[in-house]
Amino acid sequence: MTVENKFLTVIKYIVLCISAIFALAPVVYIISGSFMGQREVAEAISRNSFHFIPNSFTLIQYYEVFLRKPDFLLKFLNSLILTIPIILGQIVVSVLGAYAFAKIEFPFKNQFFFGFVLLMIMPYQVTLVPTYILMKKLNLIGTYTSVIFPNIFSTFGVFLLTQFMKSIPEDQCQSAKIDGASHLKVLLKIIIPQCKSSIASLGILCFIDNWNMIEQPLILLNDNQQPLSTYLPTICNNPNSVCLAFACAVIFILPAVFIFIKGEKLLLEGIQHLDSK
Repeated sequence: MTVENKFLTVIKYIVLCISAIFALAPVVYIISGSFMGQREVAEAISRNSFHFIPNSFTLIQYYEVFLRKPDFLLKFLNSLILTIPIILGQIVVSVLGAYAFAKIEFPFKNQFFFGFVLLMIMPYQVTLVPTYILMKKLNLIGTYTSVIFPNIFSTFGVFLLTQFMKSIPEDQCQSAKIDGASHLKVLLKIIIPQCKSSIASLGILCFIDNWNMIEQPLILLNDNQQPLSTYLPTICNNPNSVCLAFACAVIFILPAVFIFIKGEKLLLEGIQHLDSK
């Protein structure tokens, strides 16, 4: 390695370290603030003298969250009720749709797929009003189904898995069909085993996306059905509950961090596989 390459490598590491510090500093302060007392946090905010090490370590905020204020646990349960069915349903729908686009010939297939891509690039806010009107006509407003059902049919999931399935050699599918295998058997025995990393990637991305959703629950659900993602901002509106908001935020991010750490290898494999196409 030449001196110039070493210098560039050092510069890259410095830039990455600085970026990591700026990205992680808010998270570290949230974790630290969750162990501070209300008075300490109030003084830090009033004086703009933020510090990362608590002067007096306390678990009172977590005691409030888990034992004295049931609202948090109820909202956490609502988040699970919404997110888990969406992930499972989206994986099933995406696998079936991707298999149709990748391995089955039918009229206007390319046109339909192009339409899927157009829908994928549209922000959710564009389709929010039509979704509300449709859910209202189906009498689903105020039910978990009004959020779960539209999110199951993700265009992104179909697009992502289609790219993987197209890379699977057609000879494998044709050989199985000659032996009498149906489309379902080909999908279960040949396609899915080779797409495990992509399906896992979709599941992780789907969890992160729907765990943090804001607009859909606010528009389609009642107050007692709201998930944790819409509950956190309401805590911050009360100056006396800032510490409580810190503790709630820490617990809120733990599932996403846990899933990302456990599925990091599969996620990277899926992204690298897609990037190689």
